[in-house]
Amino acid sequence: MKSAKAKISTLVILAVVLVAAGYFGRGWLLNTITIQQLLNENKKLKAAITNLTAEEQIGYAKVLKQETKEGKLWTTLRFVETARDDKLKKIVEKDYTIEGDIVHFDALIVKFGDKMVMDGRERALYLWRRVYGEKMAPQDGLPIENPGAEPARYADLLARLPIKQRELFWSSIWNLANDVEKLKEYGITAVYGNVVYSQLKEGLIYVFKISPTGQLYPEIVPAM
Repeated sequence: MKSAKAKISTLVILAVVLVAAGYFGRGWLLNTITIQQLLNENKKLKAAITNLTAEEQIGYAKVLKQETKEGKLWTTLRFVETARDDKLKKIVEKDYTIEGDIVHFDALIVKFGDKMVMDGRERALYLWRRVYGEKMAPQDGLPIENPGAEPARYADLLARLPIKQRELFWSSIWNLANDVEKLKEYGITAVYGNVVYSQLKEGLIYVFKISPTGQLYPEIVPAM
């Protein structure tokens, strides 16, 4: 009897261990999901990308002042990133002082093809990276968004996904620009930097517009 009870107890303990291992193992697998699995298999992510709408404006810049110091011209400007659903709503607002009057605005454009979009029609994300002057190297530019982090502009896009998956998506999207070969595997047709540069002047506002092909260009209007 004692031997039988011992065997039963052992079987019960093993069963509990196996169930627990399966549960925690499943949780471990969920926490270690790869970006490839997320992009190819997650229907909530695909639905979110499919819901992206076409955009015409993604921000604007305004010169606050221009002054010469020690023989050098400096331009202080205010960069504003606007909301996807409201051109008048400010999502990001930052001031920069750049040497000279030629300023580059660097954006990362991410296009998703039919593998990622449920209706087969291409969608795109527009991520502002940095601002830099003609006398600066691009890598020394001043950041707009925080690379690797969820952009304020798309804070609601992946609301239905767990936080870990949202973090994985955004960190990977920022990094994919350096790995062109991976793009085809993930159903992403293009990831590239797009630089809009202009000779800035006081009294003008530079509104950043998007062409039908995804190119950025400034529309210049008088400041009110």
